[in-house]
Amino acid sequence: MIINILRKELKSMFASPMGWVILALLMLAFGMNFLNGIDSYFSVMQGSMRPAERIGVTQFVGQKLFSFAAFLALFAVPLLSMRLIAEERRSLTLPFLFSAPVSITDIVLGKFLSLVLFLGLIVVYIALMLFALSPWAEIDVGYILANSFGLLLLIASFSAAGLYFSSMTQQPVVAAILTFIVLFALSFLDLVLPGDPSGVLPNLSIMHRFQSFTGGLIDTGDIAYFVLLIITFLTLTIRRLDADRLRG
Repeated sequence: MIINILRKELKSMFASPMGWVILALLMLAFGMNFLNGIDSYFSVMQGSMRPAERIGVTQFVGQKLFSFAAFLALFAVPLLSMRLIAEERRSLTLPFLFSAPVSITDIVLGKFLSLVLFLGLIVVYIALMLFALSPWAEIDVGYILANSFGLLLLIASFSAAGLYFSSMTQQPVVAAILTFIVLFALSFLDLVLPGDPSGVLPNLSIMHRFQSFTGGLIDTGDIAYFVLLIITFLTLTIRRLDADRLRG
């Protein structure tokens, strides 16, 4: 049943003009950032810089590109997730979905995975751009894979949060605003509430956790953080919808 929900939601996203517009704008922004990164690389690396101080093109271009992608995800995910459940509630189709032979968990997971797969196209697009440098430069495959994995975890975390706030209201715009506020606060928690860099707050910051991936490192602690964040928001969404179904 998860597959049916996933297929239905993906079809709806690709049929929506907003989905295509957001996808096109993101690809355009990443493409321009990629070209600017290559241009900056050759400008910086040539000249008086010592050979020992030079870094590979993969890290130079990729670090800025993946960081830029993480920042744009703050705006893209709320816009794409806001209708997932709020639209069902507003159009009064949610009771029909509850009465279907499918569990609440299947509904939530199907909608969640559809959004992650849709945005996963961006991750693939960025990775392909970096792999396209291979005929002209020696690329760091491990660095690209680590960053792609980290960005996918980040997108999945944002999507789970967006799905939860979409389940709380029948107004998609309200869901988008709530999602953006919470994600922004969680992403820059160490800046909003400054404290000891080695303390609790930086460890709870999404962007702080993502930084290790942008450095090409995969930390099990960071993976556990993102997985726990995803499970938390998905569980809250399931409990919210289950309570709605019990109330009729």
